[in-house]
Amino acid sequence: MTDKTLVQRYVQILSVVACYWFVSITLVFVNKALLSGSEKLEAPLFVTCYQCVVTVAACYAIRAAARRFPERISFPSLELDINIMKQVLPLSIVFVGMITFNNLCLKNVGISFYYIGRCLTTVFNVLLTYFILGQKTSLSAIVCCATILGGFYLGVDQEGAAGSFSFSGTIYGIIASFCVSLFSIYVKKILPAVDGNIWALTFYNNVNACVLFLPLMVMFGEIPIVLNFQFLTSINFWFMMTIGGIFGFAIGYVTGLQIQVTSPLTHNISGTAKAAAQTVLATHWFMETKSTLWWFSNMVVLGGSMAYARVRQLEMKNNTTVNKVIENTKDPITGEEPTMQKV
Repeated sequence: MTDKTLVQRYVQILSVVACYWFVSITLVFVNKALLSGSEKLEAPLFVTCYQCVVTVAACYAIRAAARRFPERISFPSLELDINIMKQVLPLSIVFVGMITFNNLCLKNVGISFYYIGRCLTTVFNVLLTYFILGQKTSLSAIVCCATILGGFYLGVDQEGAAGSFSFSGTIYGIIASFCVSLFSIYVKKILPAVDGNIWALTFYNNVNACVLFLPLMVMFGEIPIVLNFQFLTSINFWFMMTIGGIFGFAIGYVTGLQIQVTSPLTHNISGTAKAAAQTVLATHWFMETKSTLWWFSNMVVLGGSMAYARVRQLEMKNNTTVNKVIENTKDPITGEEPTMQKV
């Protein structure tokens, strides 16, 4: 019975990890096709906005299913509250920057270079944690970040040597990495506004994003581009747009599910391994030939990212142990920590 349960546990973990890989890799390839494929639309803000609209629609669909099958599906109420929208707005502004620059990076660089172009999230996490939260980082973590920076520099150098380097795409990737780090910090601050419910936050965030994208599309002249787009009535185009939106919504769910059935560290390792598989798949799919140093730069970034995840796990474990020791040594009556008395 124990062996069977263990096997079932492994099957569940492998299924969830495989689902995460499938959704994440498919989303990257679908967005790449939309932004620079045969039916590409030169309006990245509109593409991103539409995916936010699909996410909002998906939230309403799941809410309707939850009302019909409350014993099987749980989903928060989706009644719009203006006050909550205002509280979530700062996060939504960062969110719009994050997904916009992410798509602009993907539009201007190949999928094989996409991971290198977006690899500085960990470095920005360390910097923003220090400057915004005032939390210091260990020397081991800083060494890992330095390794990632070295891999990034080598990757950019090799991409330039191959003649496929995009300066704008790389800058967009750096900005997107910064926004991802800033977004993760703001999420913790904004979650209490929606009673800690991540789905409610997803809903309000995407509703705000839809509103924010409208003036941006007008400002950057995308409305005429969309109206004059030759494939505007193409079923295939709207199918791909909708699939991108659905997978954009799904990635949030499968990410949370993977963390739930494994651990944050395993999720980070899985994401890093997924990026490596995505890079290999992209080079084969687009029949790209890369130099040995180019591949080495990827390995350096991957190694630095995995090492950082391991260092952070050990630090959190040590901090938890220290806190438990302090808690156990407190006076059971006064709650005070023991002090050294002079003799």
